[in-house]
Amino acid sequence: MPESRPRWSSKIALKLAFGVAGAVLAVVLLTSGSAWAMPWPAGLVVAVVSGAVAYGMALRMVAHRLDVARVTLRQIRKHQFEGLEATKLARGDEVNGLIWEVYRTGLTLEKEIHEFKRIENYRREFLGNVSHELKTPIFSIQGYAETLLQGALDDEDYRHGFVEKILRNAGRLGNLANDLTEISRIETGDLKMTVDTFALPMLMHEVVDALEPLAASKNVTLRCRVGDDVKPVWGDRERIRQVLTNLADNAIKYNNAEGHVELVARMLTSGDVKISVVDDGIGVAPEHIPRLTERFYRVDRSRSRQQGGTGLGLAIVKHILGAHDRELVVESSPGRGSTFGFTLSTASTAQRHNRVRAVL
Repeated sequence: MPESRPRWSSKIALKLAFGVAGAVLAVVLLTSGSAWAMPWPAGLVVAVVSGAVAYGMALRMVAHRLDVARVTLRQIRKHQFEGLEATKLARGDEVNGLIWEVYRTGLTLEKEIHEFKRIENYRREFLGNVSHELKTPIFSIQGYAETLLQGALDDEDYRHGFVEKILRNAGRLGNLANDLTEISRIETGDLKMTVDTFALPMLMHEVVDALEPLAASKNVTLRCRVGDDVKPVWGDRERIRQVLTNLADNAIKYNNAEGHVELVARMLTSGDVKISVVDDGIGVAPEHIPRLTERFYRVDRSRSRQQGGTGLGLAIVKHILGAHDRELVVESSPGRGSTFGFTLSTASTAQRHNRVRAVL
């Protein structure tokens, strides 16, 4: 059988006991020649008794602290972290060192469990949202197709309109699939973005030209205004195009007839360029603004579906700007319109702030 060893908790008590006994015995021996000193045999007895008392006191102290560690570990096992602060002791002997490690372990597990729960809640919510977004166009396509097969296919007044609705809903499914793929690639880091210097006015005019048919169909005026002093900016040109397209597309869709949307760029005193998409549309209430960039969040779900949005556009914008070390700033008021803005570095400010990166 393996040789039994004394428990390390007892070692602490033994150290204290031997220390006290040794101190008492030393006093006895040093004073044995004086008139008031006790004989050394009696002193030895006193030393042994003192050591035994110290040993018992030390064991009680160790037992109390070990009980704290035991109770805390049991709570941690049950994912209960309310009493964790009780183990935040100053480092001292071996027992305090053990309790300190229990405290550190509890903090780590608490953080990891909270993160796990957050991810699990996000996963559950994400799957629910995707399922909900898929159901509407799928059911619509199925319903229109069944109606056509049941006789509407032979009715010219219905079949053309039904086919258009089937195509529109199929387009929604395609847009949703593309946006899900896009945001997944961005979040997982699979989408690499190369930054370089490019002329912002040319890009903004390209976005306006691409969205002009949509604006005309909504009876919305779309224009571009760029300051003469705007310098070339640093960024991924195609991703910034995507940002501007998403913002302008929303501004057009959620506007009123005869409304206006303007893409604006101007220099700031900091040397950066401020880009804004300004509209005079329906606006957004203050309580909705902090959640606009959440996936699938919609201020008006029924209107969003009518416009064919996926609920992921602003989330993609947020991630792209985050990869550029920038944030989306939203200013809006119901009935008065909205301004969605962000900044980009010019070549000089990018170099000054060490933001020149070949790959984001």
